Amino acid sequence: MTLKEDFDDINDFSEEDDDEIVSSSSEENQKYEHYRFIADKGQRLLRIDKFLSDRIEGISRNRIQQAADADCILVNNTPVKSSYKVKPLDVISIVMDRPRHELEIIPENIPLNIVYEDDDLLVVNKPPGMVVHPGHGNYTGTLVNAIAYYLNYDKSINIDDPRLGLVHRIDKDTSGLLLIAKTPDAKTSLSVQFYNKTTKRQYVALVWGNVEKDEGRIEGNIGRDPKDRMLMRVFPNAEMGKPAVTHYRVIERFGYVTLVECRLETGRTHQIRVHMKHIGHTLFNDARYGGNEILRGTRYVKYKQFVYNCFVACPRQCLHAQTLGFVHPRTGEEMFFESELPEDMQEVIKKWRIYTSAREIKEQL
Repeated sequence: MTLKEDFDDINDFSEEDDDEIVSSSSEENQKYEHYRFIADKGQRLLRIDKFLSDRIEGISRNRIQQAADADCILVNNTPVKSSYKVKPLDVISIVMDRPRHELEIIPENIPLNIVYEDDDLLVVNKPPGMVVHPGHGNYTGTLVNAIAYYLNYDKSINIDDPRLGLVHRIDKDTSGLLLIAKTPDAKTSLSVQFYNKTTKRQYVALVWGNVEKDEGRIEGNIGRDPKDRMLMRVFPNAEMGKPAVTHYRVIERFGYVTLVECRLETGRTHQIRVHMKHIGHTLFNDARYGGNEILRGTRYVKYKQFVYNCFVACPRQCLHAQTLGFVHPRTGEEMFFESELPEDMQEVIKKWRIYTSAREIKEQL
């Protein structure tokens, strides 16, 4: 993949984004603006490669330096090198030699597990392994593609209208309940509820270790790990990351792992996965955060084989969005939905119950 393709596939999280075309003196050298950032009035002097790597997901400083070398980074319409120091009110553009790729949502006939539906909204139960929204490497087969196909029956709904659709997201390998708006008014009302933290969301997770307290509160700013942009982490410095709060309660203990219920007060990327790891209880089989290693237990071969069998039974992080509560955007009625644990998590929990019982009996002999 080329540098330009890399940038073309990156999701933009900037507030100052524009598809304005930036033309050079000759038509064949025409450049197209893909991203735009405007530095704040109080912006301190900062290298532009650092400035951009903090604002674009999944891009390394090395990639940005290559883009600068290719004259793809402009400041106030002038190409700059990666050593350029960003100043207050600088207009920074990332340009390429082709128009920005506009993502087309293609309706696909993918079965949906619909928990509830009315004229304003849908509640669906997402299976593990399904990507929620099209993006880099996953342009088809997503939940959004499935929803677009399903809503095609209603000719009054424009599936390309950005004011419709998903109100929140969960990770690809997390299962559970998701809320979809079918009207602009519903999208606005539900989005405000999520922003104001008035929705009720509870997850069930299997985590490594014996959680000491029966219940607790985890608070810590979450942001992208500067050493690995694919990971999120907790920052002790309150000036970094975004505030995040997770409440947990122990459901069942298995000695080396614990089944917990997590209630979100905020909704940050990977929040439960990062917060539980932060307190020493990484999610079971969470490959991204190291939970696919044996973090607790014995060194016996039989135990290692048992854990491996659990990994096979549930080949993803053991996390399920079990409950979802909100106020209906039109009627004002309080709505509450609950979904049972998927088969893969049920199977792993069953295995741990059997293992723990056998171990207790053995210790009593």
